[in-house]
Amino acid sequence: MPAYVATGIVWGCSFLFIKYSLGFLTPFGVAFMRCALGALTLVVIAVVRRIALPKEFVVWCHLWVVAMCLNIVPGVLFALAETRTTSIVAGIINALTPLTTLFFILVVFRGEPMKRYQLIGLGVGLVGVLLVLGVWQGFGTNPWWAVLALLGAVTLYGVSFPYTRRFLLPRGISPVSLASAQLLLAATTLLPAFLINGTNGHALTTHAVLSVLALGVFGSGFAFMWNFRIQAAAGSSIASTVTYLTPVVAVVVGVIFLHESLTWFEPMGGLVVLLGAAIGQGRIRRFT
Repeated sequence: MPAYVATGIVWGCSFLFIKYSLGFLTPFGVAFMRCALGALTLVVIAVVRRIALPKEFVVWCHLWVVAMCLNIVPGVLFALAETRTTSIVAGIINALTPLTTLFFILVVFRGEPMKRYQLIGLGVGLVGVLLVLGVWQGFGTNPWWAVLALLGAVTLYGVSFPYTRRFLLPRGISPVSLASAQLLLAATTLLPAFLINGTNGHALTTHAVLSVLALGVFGSGFAFMWNFRIQAAAGSSIASTVTYLTPVVAVVVGVIFLHESLTWFEPMGGLVVLLGAAIGQGRIRRFT
């Protein structure tokens, strides 16, 4: 579906936008601005379409949990990690999302035993991550804390998809309404941190300003609206596979626009991660 492809492309470019945004914003500033601009975009769409925000308090509580797992904490962690890692590494590790989603669907939200191919998929994905990081050389230029930040972010992504599927989508609320409320909650939660430590004192540049706008309007605004639609139409497991596209896009734009170096093991590891995700979701018949 068009929304699936568009989300993959926009989220793939987000790592480039984060890198540029850090030119004048701190990690807290990047996370807040993308949520605030995304919320503004979706609220305008909601007003034009005459779509009301959720009315039930319990829905807002569930949306705040999703915002914490999908916007607030990962938004800070990805930006923090990209102060020391390349956007390429961040984009490739983000491809672990289908595997973390699978893990939480099976272990936390269903409680059913894992199937053999799912265990194989998780194992292959782990090998892929180790390959991306080049662990035989001690993570290379990637500090251990930055790697943990990236892994923590994708772990929370894995929680958000099945949580949304179970507690929000059955209510039949408009994707625009859900995404608007989610980003409003995220921006409100991040506002104090932004006011205390939102900018780094560096001068504004055209690249940085345009990147923040793109990150907020498209990466958080339209993309999260599309994400709700995908989950409603195809399920949380399928929706999480949008990250199959993001590492490819992240690598291409990182090399072209940021002139980031690419080692042989980063794309190779990315392919292994995607293979693990495909196996874990039963998309390769040989393992099912």
